[in-house]
Amino acid sequence: MSSFPVSITKYNSPFESVKQAVELCNGLQQMPRNAKVFIKPNIVFWTKATEFPKWGVITTSRVIEDIVHLLREYGISDITIGEGVVTDSKDTETPAHAFQTLGYEKLRQRYGIDYVNVMERPFKKVELDEDITLKFSEDLLNSDFVVDLPAMKSHNQTVVSLGLKNLKGTIDVNSRKKCHSPDPEKDLDFYVSKLADKLPPILTVIDGIYTLERGPAFDGKMRRSNLLVASPDILSADMAGAKLLGHEPADVPHLAWAASNSNRPTDLSDVEIRGESLQENISYHAYDFEYTVDENRELPKPLAKQGIEGLFYRKFDNTMCTYCSGLNGLILTAIRFAWTGEPWDNVEVLTGKSMEPSQGMNATILLGQCMYKKNKDHPNINKLIAVKGCPPDPKEVVDALHEAGIQVDPSLFEQIETLPGFFLERYKDKPEFEEAFFRVE
Repeated sequence: MSSFPVSITKYNSPFESVKQAVELCNGLQQMPRNAKVFIKPNIVFWTKATEFPKWGVITTSRVIEDIVHLLREYGISDITIGEGVVTDSKDTETPAHAFQTLGYEKLRQRYGIDYVNVMERPFKKVELDEDITLKFSEDLLNSDFVVDLPAMKSHNQTVVSLGLKNLKGTIDVNSRKKCHSPDPEKDLDFYVSKLADKLPPILTVIDGIYTLERGPAFDGKMRRSNLLVASPDILSADMAGAKLLGHEPADVPHLAWAASNSNRPTDLSDVEIRGESLQENISYHAYDFEYTVDENRELPKPLAKQGIEGLFYRKFDNTMCTYCSGLNGLILTAIRFAWTGEPWDNVEVLTGKSMEPSQGMNATILLGQCMYKKNKDHPNINKLIAVKGCPPDPKEVVDALHEAGIQVDPSLFEQIETLPGFFLERYKDKPEFEEAFFRVE
């Protein structure tokens, strides 16, 4: 049986650590001479209002520069960094601010590379399966070689977010929403498993200098892990990355799908680990948020411990797309601050595309256009409170919660861009969390 090489290395020094990781797995062997190379970092989202805690959330600029430097050593001059930051479709300033702050302009000046917001560039339909098409960035499709640079994290919808999941940032908005399908046979994991199928050859380098537990966002737990995982085979890199995060690949649905599609085992028996020991570097990263469910409430455990009753904030599923999930943490934070000790009046909040109203609720908030269209005429609803937007308008969310008797503070929603900054306090004055990794000097 042929084996797929995966390198696991410690991050010890600029450039040399990344070079070692790539060359140890022969990561550039499939790259043509004079190739047109597309680099896909993982930014997820950005805010101009605060230097939010980004460790483990987004790819370090350190690793990106090291990859660019290495490609230039190999004689590659046509290099483009491309990412689709999650923002309002008309917002071009936020992605530009992200690229500038992370030093991509300095990389352009220093190495002659280009960088693009893929949301401002053309997309092209790609058929991934029978009746399954998504629109991918043409810059990606027209390249000869891809360097996929995900941050290493567990993920509350897909268990882990590594090389395959990172490619979701190269498809257009409608395709991203399509991935969060309510079809149980062709769900988010099904789509993610196929994202690499029609792309040019890919080198995956998983940036685990910082890792994230309960990702993908800033409300997860960030760690300094000093790991790099690299492979010319994206599935092998992801399976090794999942193991390092403490999750068996067979228990990660999109990896199990991808392995099945390729007739590959999920036990890494056809993977050759080079460099550091996989077993000795496993560190369990929980991916899910614990919920309390009883006759008085359904809530994330911290809210239940606070004593909140009379609210059934149903546990999100993988049909809730990025544009709704961006509000989810803020809403729950606002609810925590709004609690005064008096039970609310059996209010339920539904999200995503699959949930249905329960009997016996006095009010039902349908959060987002998908929920509204699915359940607006549902017979179990006693009082319908709808937030119809896609994505939901924060002001309409406040109005809906107020109508349900939950007096959240509107100023929290008016200052939504500053919310990540509150989480910065957890890491303040901890020397292992260095801003320098996200700068180009």
